[in-house]
Amino acid sequence: MHEFERQQLLDIIKKKGITDEKVLDAINKVERHLFVPQIVKQHAYKDTALPIGQGQTISQPYTVAFMTQELNCKKDDKILEIGTGSGYQAAVLLEMGCKVYSIERNYDIYNKTLKLFDELDLRAALRCSDGTIGWEEYAPYDGIIVTAGSPSAPERLIKQLKVGGKMVIPIGDKSNQVLNVILKKSEGETEIKKYPNFAFVPLIGIEGWKEK
Repeated sequence: MHEFERQQLLDIIKKKGITDEKVLDAINKVERHLFVPQIVKQHAYKDTALPIGQGQTISQPYTVAFMTQELNCKKDDKILEIGTGSGYQAAVLLEMGCKVYSIERNYDIYNKTLKLFDELDLRAALRCSDGTIGWEEYAPYDGIIVTAGSPSAPERLIKQLKVGGKMVIPIGDKSNQVLNVILKKSEGETEIKKYPNFAFVPLIGIEGWKEK
């Protein structure tokens, strides 16, 4: 079921420059239609972001693949995800063999995704709280992936990243962001690569955008 649509999607993201075979394999295996509301299921394998309710979205598959490729994670890497949403990005990371710790600030979305992960037997640690302050209990992380746009890189997240680890985070205003890939070279020293023209929902929290 949906194999042809998934193959078409893979062809699209390959043409856009995704070359990491582990990422492509995970995108192929994770059934995106399970992570979207019934009303938009027919669009599940289009390369576009889709609404999941509560003003949130499931990211465009190319964006998920690009961020995952830039994270450059390996099997058994400990990854902190900020913004669980529907759980699709976390499922891709799990498929790649990562240990996933994911934070969602919206209780309704968190609850729904928690139930879905139970149904699908997806083993990630989920938490409902302010993602901008991270999850110190399990730090340091090999990688951190932030799936919402922030005005800056939260200092607490950088502190929870291990030396040699990467954080992928969109930074900018509320409508348009530059994807920052931050390599932590040492405590207090980072190296940043930037990729323009991304659009995410705002990262709300103490070290993000303030809730109105």
